[in-house]
Amino acid sequence: MENIRATAFDVFDEARLLGEHTDMIIKSNDREFQVHKIIMCGCSTYFRALFSNNWNSPQHVCEIPGISQDIMPLIIQYAYTRSVLITQENVVELLVAADLILVSGLVDACCQFLESHLCPENCIGICKFTEDFYSCSKLHCKAKHYILQHFEEVLHVSEEFLELSVEQLEEIIDEDELNVKQEEVVFEAVLHWTNHEPSNRTQHIAVLLPKVRWGLIQSEFLSNNITCNALVMKNEACLPVIINTLTTLFNHNMDEPTDPELTHQRSRPRLPSSILLAIGGWSDDNLINEIEAYNLKADCWVRVTQEDERPRAYHGTAVLNEFVYCIGGFDRVEYLNSMRKFNLITQTWHEVAPMHERRCFVSVAVLGGLIYAIGGFDGHQRLKTVECYDPNTNQWTMMPPMNEHRSNASATSLQGRIYICGGFTGVEYLDSAERFNPETNQWTLIAPMSSRRSGVGVIAYADLVYAVGGFDGTRSHYLRSTEVYNPLTNNWQDVASMHNPRSNFGIEVVNGRLLAVGGFNGLSTTCDVECYNKTTDEWSVAGEMDNFRCALSCCVASGLPNMAQYAALH
Repeated sequence: MENIRATAFDVFDEARLLGEHTDMIIKSNDREFQVHKIIMCGCSTYFRALFSNNWNSPQHVCEIPGISQDIMPLIIQYAYTRSVLITQENVVELLVAADLILVSGLVDACCQFLESHLCPENCIGICKFTEDFYSCSKLHCKAKHYILQHFEEVLHVSEEFLELSVEQLEEIIDEDELNVKQEEVVFEAVLHWTNHEPSNRTQHIAVLLPKVRWGLIQSEFLSNNITCNALVMKNEACLPVIINTLTTLFNHNMDEPTDPELTHQRSRPRLPSSILLAIGGWSDDNLINEIEAYNLKADCWVRVTQEDERPRAYHGTAVLNEFVYCIGGFDRVEYLNSMRKFNLITQTWHEVAPMHERRCFVSVAVLGGLIYAIGGFDGHQRLKTVECYDPNTNQWTMMPPMNEHRSNASATSLQGRIYICGGFTGVEYLDSAERFNPETNQWTLIAPMSSRRSGVGVIAYADLVYAVGGFDGTRSHYLRSTEVYNPLTNNWQDVASMHNPRSNFGIEVVNGRLLAVGGFNGLSTTCDVECYNKTTDEWSVAGEMDNFRCALSCCVASGLPNMAQYAALH
């Protein structure tokens, strides 16, 4: 049916170009276009109303004001073919014209084009441009969200940032969703904007400064950059703001009585751009299905309870778009080949296609928009088989097998390759590692680790592959050590060890920090979390989960429109 329709419209368009059977002339800036009324009415109620009084008049001329002679042929082409070449040069004028004459499909196409080209340099312009277009409300929201999520990049490269009105800047820096690594950036943004036109904008500093969350700023920065800043301190309107802020913070630090609402306003963390999810696992002697979300900025967890979901452990997880996929594992009775996906926005579970093989102790990696399920245990044997899931087709495809049988290993993707390290063959605890190249469709062994590691955590971090913790097969020898693989040199190097040993734990990178979550420490299941900073080569203690759990899986979700539900802000 679709092919018949496309062929018919091709015929209509050819007839238009040849001037056959046309019954209306559209005039735009002295240029005339022959068209078929019925085709034009099919793309817009504007044309239907325009032609209604002249339906029976042959070759009546309709002049359409406000649309250039370069844009009108594109609109006519869209009416006939439902496609048109949208470019950076014509998209704005085409969108305005399409909105004017109610060609909703073309409006949507222009909005999709602008959304796909959002970048730090143009997002403010797109946000301001779409503000007054009801038909572009979705694009407006996405542009605003882009500004908030990429604020630091926008601040450094966007000339449009300097053209914001004080009201627009105030609205941006007041948002919980504003994504900044340090709150100091917000103060610096205010100064950057003010210094662009100091004679006109200095008066607005007193309006903007209260939107900075001073309680999140280091006291050293306050003394070095605020109280010594002439632009701020010479502004009489700013002095009450600064004095009030410093007094509130001093009283709070000294446990003196303060206004709770004011303290909360000035110390409330911004929403994170990414959150870590800990899913399933063993808790004491019970399997659990609960999801916990961790906000690194606030260093706290929130429960995302899912009573109706089937508990599983020794499974894998992956995030694609707004979905978390839970793959394989064990439910106390069965070794699973099933996969379920969790919609992070609606917080509902959905069944998707099962794998070809049952896989407990499975390793999972995402590469090129595809999910790879690697190795595992099917209840009878340790596997070296690999299968790949395409969410667009909801199908699994068998891939070339690994060189080793591996269960209880761990995998990650880095620079277009998949790496899997360690694991257990059923007989031997492995120190070996291998790499998959999707271009050649081959697995290749790489340099072995310095330790045998089963129940290891493997993750890509700062262009290197980290192998953390695990069990080396020696009685009661659970590992704290961490080693790092450099793909350029094909060698491993030791870095700082964790404070606590652990195996079968969750591992992920969030906001530039590597986190090791829960696991089994050789004596018991744990709820503790450690955070690694590559710059300092140090592990530090992070906020504990509510649940003790091992055999869990972790993943990271970013840029969610409902991030507040996961961010544990009170």
